[in-house]
Amino acid sequence: MKLLPCLCAGLMLVAARTSAQGVSTAAIGFDNMHILTPNPAETRDWYIKHFGLTPSPTAGMAYLGKTLVVFLKNDKAKPSAGSTIDHLAISVADVDAKLKELAADGATITTPAADAPGPFRAGLVRDPSGVTIEILKDPSVIGLHHMHLRVRDPEAALTWFQQMMGGERGKLKGQVDGIRYGTMWLLVSASGSEATAPSADRAIQHIAWRVPNIDGARTTLVNRGMTVGEVRPYQDVRFAVLESPSGVRVEIIQRP
Repeated sequence: MKLLPCLCAGLMLVAARTSAQGVSTAAIGFDNMHILTPNPAETRDWYIKHFGLTPSPTAGMAYLGKTLVVFLKNDKAKPSAGSTIDHLAISVADVDAKLKELAADGATITTPAADAPGPFRAGLVRDPSGVTIEILKDPSVIGLHHMHLRVRDPEAALTWFQQMMGGERGKLKGQVDGIRYGTMWLLVSASGSEATAPSADRAIQHIAWRVPNIDGARTTLVNRGMTVGEVRPYQDVRFAVLESPSGVRVEIIQRP
């Protein structure tokens, strides 16, 4: 009978280790994205003007809902289209009016508004710094709606992100495979025969997840075979950067 407590404790320890290996880095949720632009101040003001971002006390940053958008100076960044982070999507009350507004202030409409083939009325624009933005209307969400990746193997990418960053697998409106993080989705589509470039030098440089323990998260990722940069401090946060197998630059970040 004395063996029973030890046996139970051993089983609990094995279960905990199995769970830790099979789940994710315990990401709390989607945290931020980095946009590369020749003029961070102007680009930040453009997004604040047209999408109602809340300015951050830190220069070059603003909040799109709860998601931090960091605008970094880069004169040579290429457009987001054609990279693994193809575009971001923002839900608005009136798609046609917003497209017209953006086009009148430097954006280029690349796909006019339409009700199909997606689940929402939507159109695409390229902002003045090269970021492709999908403008859509989803009555259940106003603001950041999803980040859209374009890779050779969507299923492999979705599996990797869920294993590493958690989230809830599902289909947006029963049509599009993705992972849900609160009200925001990560969607992935096939690039087909076109090779997509890594996102590191593109207008949408990387996407980030918040974790409760940056050191533990980094160790977990390294143990799973990922090459992860060293943990670095910035003001009151700590972060590390890696690249997914599909070429998406990813950041993990710990906040106070």
